[in-house]
Amino acid sequence: MRQSVWLVLLIMAISPGFADNWPGWYGPGALGISAEENFPAEWDLTRNVKWKLEIPGLGHSSPIVWGNRIFVTTAASDDPGADNWQKGFPMQGRSPDTAKISWQVLCIDRDTGKLIWKQTAIRETPVNYRHLKNSYASQTPVTDGTHVYAFFGDQGMYCYDFEGNLIWSRDLGDFKMRADWGMGSSPVLYRNLVIQTCDQETGKSFIVALDKKTGETVWKQDREELSSWSTPFLYLKGARPELIVNATTAVRSYDPATGKLLWQCRGPATSITTPAPVASHGLIFVSSGFIRDPIRPITAFIPGANGDITLKEGESKSDSIAWRQETAAPYIPSPVADGDYIYVLYDQGFFACYEARTGREVYGKKRIGMGTNFSASPIVVGGHVFCFSEDGDVFVVKAGPDFQLLSTNSIGEGMMATPAVADGKMFIRTIKHLYCIQ
Repeated sequence: MRQSVWLVLLIMAISPGFADNWPGWYGPGALGISAEENFPAEWDLTRNVKWKLEIPGLGHSSPIVWGNRIFVTTAASDDPGADNWQKGFPMQGRSPDTAKISWQVLCIDRDTGKLIWKQTAIRETPVNYRHLKNSYASQTPVTDGTHVYAFFGDQGMYCYDFEGNLIWSRDLGDFKMRADWGMGSSPVLYRNLVIQTCDQETGKSFIVALDKKTGETVWKQDREELSSWSTPFLYLKGARPELIVNATTAVRSYDPATGKLLWQCRGPATSITTPAPVASHGLIFVSSGFIRDPIRPITAFIPGANGDITLKEGESKSDSIAWRQETAAPYIPSPVADGDYIYVLYDQGFFACYEARTGREVYGKKRIGMGTNFSASPIVVGGHVFCFSEDGDVFVVKAGPDFQLLSTNSIGEGMMATPAVADGKMFIRTIKHLYCIQ
């Protein structure tokens, strides 16, 4: 009976049809797809904003939703001038943050936008730097409907109940990232586990699974990896569960219950790996697309493999790999796979579509924003693909094989976080606010 109840709750939490919740990174099933059918493609701030709430500090994490509660994380500096960021591709370095920062979890009423509670997980001077474009709160929290789990990198993992009580916290270590860029990988939940990738530049990378109730380590696997920023993806529709982790050295699949390595595929990958995997038609799509590298592949993996499945030179498919597109991947935004198609949003304002089963290019790069950049990942709502620019514009593209830019909706404030959708509403986090669009 307990197993049956757990299975029903799991299906409700990960099914795109369960429209009232958006429980973690990229929503139900981490697919970036909402079951909402009537959300408008065209809207403006005078007609469609139900409420707007100022969010203190700086954070690029996405909002998550369960029932009537929204959870958001942020990092607020004692020096307000330090809560800054720079869009585009800033190349200059960053001075250390010398003021203390408060890492916070906020709980907001979904219907009114009123703050229910705010808890400071920790207040201290940062151990490591961050990129000018990054924040100290870029990892999206995750919830199971009773607790919310927030990972703040060097500052640890924190578990709160829905009333704002701290249940437990864990210090997972200090993480030296490439060129002091900061972290970005978000936690995921599997059964009684909260799983976190902790790749870094010092040769001490690992992935760890903590007990949801206590924070104690259930399993931990060292990883032969350098810095990566991709969030793991749970694939639960195959013959066995698989935890897919995208990184520079290799794409790997683990048993999420035990941490056992199931398979790995080495290269080709770009030198910076950010997009999260997604899935459709029984395939798992993994992207690596740093804009300066000549090879920027999307690879379609077939679940159920074992061992080393690295392709031989000159190959693009095998018994474990359905196809590979060598130059299709985005740099920062994750792709979204809906129905027969994969939609790819590129950082510098281009949009493309590929056939999910075969990798065939349906249409190549189409310009959707002149002179703008994108870091938030696209989401599919009601047959439309929504794309959120760093300049504060929302571009809406018709889903399907024919490219059509339907509308451009301006918020007027920079966006780095991927929005959440629930109960007929879209929750858009800008640099300083959270908007409820309906």
